[in-house]
Amino acid sequence: MSTTFPEPKTTSVGHLIVAQLERAGVERVYAVPGESYLDVLDGLHDSSITTVVARHEGGAGFMALAEGRLSEVPGVAMVTRGPGAANAFIAVHTAYQDATPLVLFVGLIPRADRGRESFQEFDLTGWFGSTAKKVITLDHAETAAEVVADALHTAAAGRPGPVVVGLPEDLLVEPVSSQAVPPRTVAAPGPSPDDLAELTQRLREAQRPLLVVGGEGWDQSSGEALVRWAASAGVPVAADFRAYDAVPHILEGGNSYIGSLGYGRSDELAARYDAADLLIFVGCARTDVLSDGYTKGLQAETVLVLPGDPLGHFGRIDQHIVAGVREFARALGIVPASTSADPAWLIEGRQAYLAYTSPRPDGGAGADMGLCMEVLQRELNDDAVITYGAGNHALWAARYLQHTTADSLAAPRNGAMGMGVPAAVAAALRFPGRQVLAVEGDGDFGMNGQEFATAVGYDCPIIVLVVDNQCFATIREHQELHYPERPSGTHLTNPDYAQWARAHGGHGERVERTEDFEEAFRRAAASGRPSIIHLLQDPRTRSPRTASD
Repeated sequence: MSTTFPEPKTTSVGHLIVAQLERAGVERVYAVPGESYLDVLDGLHDSSITTVVARHEGGAGFMALAEGRLSEVPGVAMVTRGPGAANAFIAVHTAYQDATPLVLFVGLIPRADRGRESFQEFDLTGWFGSTAKKVITLDHAETAAEVVADALHTAAAGRPGPVVVGLPEDLLVEPVSSQAVPPRTVAAPGPSPDDLAELTQRLREAQRPLLVVGGEGWDQSSGEALVRWAASAGVPVAADFRAYDAVPHILEGGNSYIGSLGYGRSDELAARYDAADLLIFVGCARTDVLSDGYTKGLQAETVLVLPGDPLGHFGRIDQHIVAGVREFARALGIVPASTSADPAWLIEGRQAYLAYTSPRPDGGAGADMGLCMEVLQRELNDDAVITYGAGNHALWAARYLQHTTADSLAAPRNGAMGMGVPAAVAAALRFPGRQVLAVEGDGDFGMNGQEFATAVGYDCPIIVLVVDNQCFATIREHQELHYPERPSGTHLTNPDYAQWARAHGGHGERVERTEDFEEAFRRAAASGRPSIIHLLQDPRTRSPRTASD
């Protein structure tokens, strides 16, 4: 008697891709729909994954980037063919320079149409090959699950970054009998005993050691462990540019944090960084922004703690510890807290940081951002998430808003404009119940402010502070320095953003005087709806005042 075997169950490639994302723990995909990947969208219809429909591919990409920064799995975005991929390119570049895990799926033309200059055809590898960790075109139906698993793993492993996956339209509807595969485990290396012994010796000999933290992968316990150890050892802790939520700024028994390097840093901190005789970079590297254009901190003995290759690092490396940030921070507990550092090295650095982050008035007409930050220091919850894009408006938030909770900052380290509102949407979806504040300039808001409609559509009670000074202030500041009295190409004409918010179904406030800001913020927070506070700033104000101003 012959044995009859059941026919293997089949599904489509598009549905299998969704099943693999589900198995990997992906909770949301951020998408602008396209006819090139309809079968994936159909698979998402009955999926546990939430499809967040954005208004622009740049917004979708930035949402996914923020998701990757604030969660345990890479962020996932989906766009279509040439125009959609072009719009999403900014998020891929940001993820690459920021070292943030992101997977971008791009619907492509049918395979038979390649090389004919077909409608919306483009070269996927040619476009993304120089600014992504890997670019893959799925050409074989049976490998779909493995390709998706590889993309997610590659994005998160070693130095994180973006992976781009092309999905030919005709391939997605092919039937396959293969199933979702187990996700690949991302290695989490820890420092070896020899690594720690060598580091201990370096610390014993250093008189002015400084820890610099950054990158991805931090959580509350690892951040607290690092700053507590540093406080006991008398080692100051600074943060890389826009990575300062890695460690708590205020912590009982661990107040070793002395500020953020890069744009907006204090002169005192830059001088302290340059004077250090031992620099220990944890999760980040010595880059141009952190080192003031490769001019500071180049001569110090240097230790790098990174899980992979030191891509982007400039200058000397005396010890490279291949380790993840969590694993290294927790291993510090067995490193003797003994250095040759003068206790004043940390004490004075901490005092300077507290003085620099104490809000002071900016002066001028309109609403005073310095004093508004003082209000936000009181009104924001300890675990509030702050987002912003690029521009001078971010200098106030970066300087004055302190972070005590992990995963409380989402901002582009590569200086890309337009991330603030999309990142706020992703943060609100990732952390329901936590306050989310996007600090936006009028120029930055204009890039992806339409994603406020996405916040309304998904009931994300974000608060967007639009700082309106009627110009691209960063560029205008450079013009005033190099081409005085000759502003060119930097003027902006803006609407009433409070009315704009209400037109979208949100809450809107217009603030022209500093004394009106506190109540406006409280009304926005109490509304429970996506809100915009339109803050009119003196057009002559460029940045927070310093003590010498």
